[in-house]
Amino acid sequence: MKLIKRNIRIIVLAVILLLGSLVGYGAYSLGSFGNRWFSSASNVYARQQKNDVIPGRIYDRNGVLLASSDEEGKRYYHTDSAVRSAVVHVVGDSANNVAYGVESFMAQYLYGFSDSYFDRLRQAFSGVKRRGNDLRISVDASLSRYIASAFPSGKAGAVVVMNYKTGELLSLMSFPLFDPMNIPKNIEENPQKPFWNKATRWLSAPGSAFKMLTFAAALKNIPDALTKTYECTGAYQVGDSVITDAGLASHGALTLKKALEVSCNITFAKVALEVGDEGMRKAGQAFGMDDYFLFTDLVVENSAYPATNRVNKEIAWTGPGQSALLLTPLHMTMMTAAIANDGVMMEPKILLQAVSDAGDTKASLTPRAYRVPLQPFEADVITEALRGVVTSGTGTRAAVSGLKVCGKTGSAQVSGQEETNAWFVGFLDEPDLPYALCVVVEDGGGGGQTAAPLAAKIFTELKNYRY
Repeated sequence: MKLIKRNIRIIVLAVILLLGSLVGYGAYSLGSFGNRWFSSASNVYARQQKNDVIPGRIYDRNGVLLASSDEEGKRYYHTDSAVRSAVVHVVGDSANNVAYGVESFMAQYLYGFSDSYFDRLRQAFSGVKRRGNDLRISVDASLSRYIASAFPSGKAGAVVVMNYKTGELLSLMSFPLFDPMNIPKNIEENPQKPFWNKATRWLSAPGSAFKMLTFAAALKNIPDALTKTYECTGAYQVGDSVITDAGLASHGALTLKKALEVSCNITFAKVALEVGDEGMRKAGQAFGMDDYFLFTDLVVENSAYPATNRVNKEIAWTGPGQSALLLTPLHMTMMTAAIANDGVMMEPKILLQAVSDAGDTKASLTPRAYRVPLQPFEADVITEALRGVVTSGTGTRAAVSGLKVCGKTGSAQVSGQEETNAWFVGFLDEPDLPYALCVVVEDGGGGGQTAAPLAAKIFTELKNYRY
C-alpha cells in the first residue's frame, strides 16, 4: 500500500512538473513568437477579428500620419506618394505584400488583440465599431523621403539609419520602392523584387565593410595587433587563389590601422589566417553572427559565418569580407552601432508608443542591450581607425564638414553580377547626433565612389535631426 501511495505521489509530481513546463514554455513562446503568430497568414482567428475592428493609425516619430482607416476599415496612407513610398517597407501595406511590416507584425496593437476585456467591453457598449490602438513608430518620414530622393535612380539596395544609443530605427528602406496605394499590376515580375525588404532579408557578403570585424578579431587574438606591420606586395597567393587589392596596388609595410584606411585586402587576409577560422568565427558570433534573431519589433534574417569548406583560401578571403559570409544591411548597421556605442550592441526598435482610443498607453519604447561584443577601449581603437578611413582613406567622400564621420567602404563581389555591390557603414562620433547607418547599392561599383557620397548626404541631412 505504501508503495502504491509513493508511486501515485511520484506520478502526480511528474504531471505537475510537465504541466508547469508546458505553461512556462507557452509563456516563453508567446513572448518570443507572439508577434510572428499574429502576423502569420495562417492565423484564421486574427483574420476573422480584423473584420470587426477599425485598425489604429500609424504615425511617424514626429506625429506625421502615415496610415489611417475610414469607418469601414479601408486603409489609407500618407497623401504624398513620395512619403508613403519611402516608408512602405517599414509600415507595410494593406494587402501585406511586404512581409513583417508594422501593418502585419504589430497587428496585436493595431487591431486591439492585446486590449483587456474591460477595454473591449467599454468599446462594445459605446455603440460604435471597436478601434485598435494608434502607434507612433521611430522612423522619420521626412528623413526617409530625403533618402529616397538621393538614392541612385533605377538601382536596388537598402539604407538603414539607427540611433546607436537606443536602437531606434530612423529609417529602414529597401529599393526599389513602390506606392502602396498605386501598385503596378506586373510588379511581381520585377527582378529587383520591390515587395522584398532588402534591409532585413537580403543576405550577402559585405566586402571590405567587414574589415572592421576582422580588426576586432585581431584585437582579441593578436597581442601586438596595433604595433605589428604586414607586408603588402600587391599579390598574395593562398592555395590556388591570388588575393590582390583594387588597382593591383602594392602598399608596402602597413600597420593594421593604416591597412584599414587604405582597405588592404592582403593585410586582412593575413590577419584572418593568423587569427584562425575559430578566432574569426568567435569574433563574428560576438557581434551576433549565427544568432537566431528574436527581436520584439521586427523580423531579421539570421546572419551566418561560413561553416563548410574552411580551407586556407576561404579563411583568407573572409578577412576582407568575402568567402561565404552572409549578413543583412540591418545587422551590419547593428555591428557599426556597437562600435560607436562603446562596444554595446542595441536591439533594433521601431515601436515608440501604442495608445488606445481612450488615451491609455499600451506599450512604449524600452531600449535593450542585445550584446556587448567589445570592451570600451577596443571600440575606441576601432573608432579611431574608422575615423582615419574617412579623413585620409577610401571613405573620404563620406566626410562632412563640421562632423566627425567614421566609417568603412566595401565593394562586394557576388557571382552573377556585372558590377560589385557598393557598401558603406559608418556613424557620427557626435554626442548629440548618435546615428549609425548602412548604405548598399546593388551593382553600384565601388563603395567609395557610390555608397560613401550617399552616406555623406544622409549625414549632412542628419545634422537637422536632434531628438
